[in-house]
Amino acid sequence: MNPDNDAGQGQSGVSRQGFLGVGAVAAADVAPLVAAVADAAPTVAAENDGLVAVRVTVNGDRHAVRVDPRATLLDTLHEKLELTGTKKGCDRGQCGVCTVHVDGRRMLSCLTPAATTNGREITTIDGLADGEQLPPMQQAFIDHDGFQYGFCTPGQIMSAVAMVDEGPASTDDGIRERMSGNICRCSAYPFIGDAIRDGQEAMR
Repeated sequence: MNPDNDAGQGQSGVSRQGFLGVGAVAAADVAPLVAAVADAAPTVAAENDGLVAVRVTVNGDRHAVRVDPRATLLDTLHEKLELTGTKKGCDRGQCGVCTVHVDGRRMLSCLTPAATTNGREITTIDGLADGEQLPPMQQAFIDHDGFQYGFCTPGQIMSAVAMVDEGPASTDDGIRERMSGNICRCSAYPFIGDAIRDGQEAMR
């Protein structure tokens, strides 16, 4: 038996010590690369998480958020922007509770995908007032007690303001017709009608 082989020298001419030394060097060279890949992994995952970037102006403030393509504008307002004045009612677009303005037009935020609002201007009930000064329609609802439970009131006011901007209703029947998409489960409709009639006069 060759004593050199016993000492770790194989037929290839590389000793055990030499082989282990090369392995240690290789491991040392690979370690930083493995660490770098591990550090980069979360970034790659974040960029490919299926979310979409949305840049939107809400109540005059610009926001950039990443949202699930399936997320509604209503949920985004609540969960991403912490604007909870807009209420969730039926969540099916039937009650009008979640009405907001998108580029000046009334829209049901529970049916509007947040991703479709990129680059647009949104106004919610939180942004109607100018500091402590309430706008005419909001003040009219208070003056006429146009609410009971009040859960539908933000949507009623937002819809009424947009209705006047579209062109004021000339009769009470006209107000009822054009506000028919907003339901009040407390049946405060007579007071709501009075509030809208006076509110639109003050807005003219």
